[in-house]
Amino acid sequence: MTLRSVDVAIIGAGTAGMVAYRQVRKLTDRIALIEGGPFGTTCARVGCMPSKLLIAPAEARHRLQVLPEFGIGVGEGAVDGSTVMRRVRAERDRFVGFVEDAVNGFDQAHIVRAHAAFEDAHTLRLTAVEGASQVDRIKAGRIVIASGSRPTIPSSLKPAGDRLIVNDDVFNWQDLPGSVAVFGIGAIGVELGQALHRLGVRVRLFGRGGGIAGLSDPEVRACAARTIAAEMPVSLDARDVRVARDGEAVVVDFVDDAGTARSERFEWLLAATGRTSNVDRLALERTGLKLDQRGVPVFDPLTMQTSEKHIFIAGDSAADRPILHEAADEGHLAGHNAARFPEVFRHARRTPLGIAFSNPQIAFAGRRYAQLVADRIDFAIGEVSFVDQGRSRVMLVNQGLLRIYAEKGSGLLLGAEMIGPDNEHIAHLLAWVIQLRKTVGEVLELPFYHPVIEEGLRTALRHLNEALGMGPHPPLRCIDCGAGA
Repeated sequence: MTLRSVDVAIIGAGTAGMVAYRQVRKLTDRIALIEGGPFGTTCARVGCMPSKLLIAPAEARHRLQVLPEFGIGVGEGAVDGSTVMRRVRAERDRFVGFVEDAVNGFDQAHIVRAHAAFEDAHTLRLTAVEGASQVDRIKAGRIVIASGSRPTIPSSLKPAGDRLIVNDDVFNWQDLPGSVAVFGIGAIGVELGQALHRLGVRVRLFGRGGGIAGLSDPEVRACAARTIAAEMPVSLDARDVRVARDGEAVVVDFVDDAGTARSERFEWLLAATGRTSNVDRLALERTGLKLDQRGVPVFDPLTMQTSEKHIFIAGDSAADRPILHEAADEGHLAGHNAARFPEVFRHARRTPLGIAFSNPQIAFAGRRYAQLVADRIDFAIGEVSFVDQGRSRVMLVNQGLLRIYAEKGSGLLLGAEMIGPDNEHIAHLLAWVIQLRKTVGEVLELPFYHPVIEEGLRTALRHLNEALGMGPHPPLRCIDCGAGA
């Protein structure tokens, strides 16, 4: 067998792997970047970007429905499904092309087109992809696991046969279908389900346990459930679900949230039921790595170092923060430390931030409600409804609820959960001030223009300041001596 020795081997050339490669390349030329699948990140190929390409025309068409309230007459907007999907595929391929160009800019001597699995803690056994002539084994001083993830498909959905798809498949459609059952009400399920519904596809969202888009605050979750259910069929806690095929149709029998037995037929069943780390394909049992209950290596999030000190993990394979900017940060940290090992650098992580691009948008920043409760933090809550928020009403986007959390005593901002108009911007503002360790009073001293949606954030902060016993406004302070007035 042919053996190649390198300083660092990186398993996977997605976002985390590519960023890790750039870090390692700064210190050594003895690198193997191993990829057995197509180049192009999850975000570009089947995630962030193609989903937004489907959401954009859906939101444009949906906006037509409120124009009569402005006194503007317009039709409902005929949908040419083939044109919609043609643009989705074309722009998706353009984004993937940018990633492929980046990989082509790497030293091609470092690229190994193969699937990898551990032979021991320092050795990788390779299975070359078709048409690639590579070595059989790689021995590495350090290894970065950045093998990504794949959609999880529950066995209960598999009776749908070839009518069962995952979100990856949606973006290859040549035309829009007539009907889709969407299982899973996380960010992916809500985004795709609502987009398809707004483009004229008959959709029902199926969930379990009443959750929606990862919200843990019971008030925000209830508001999100009411808002989404007012627009389209949703079963947040479907019970006794049975999936079967009847010719070319998928039949779903279930008991809905009201306790009524129902049976519906769909052209497709879309499983948006989460993702599984690909580490189960790496023969980790041969490494001595300590694994968690999911089979994922235990690691230090401040170094990305595992229990086998020369092995690092990053991105979706770590199954910790499966979001692109987090994958990039983890790849940067893992690559930096793998290149400099045994010197290991500890770096504080960014404030958690997540956004579901539904309409209204669902988001969180900082620590979530359930985490604060579980950690027994003594915290206060401030909130605002967007129903009567000025700019939101002007634009006829007045739906949603924002709840913000701060530590009692210190007034330090801790986190927020929300559903509301353009909440991607409010979530960013909150993530920034939380990371800067600002108090509620300090944020209230910052400028808020009028009239903007962000005034809703100020209203919530004022309520939060009152809940902290500070009054709705921070005290005036002398710029010379700092004394409060």
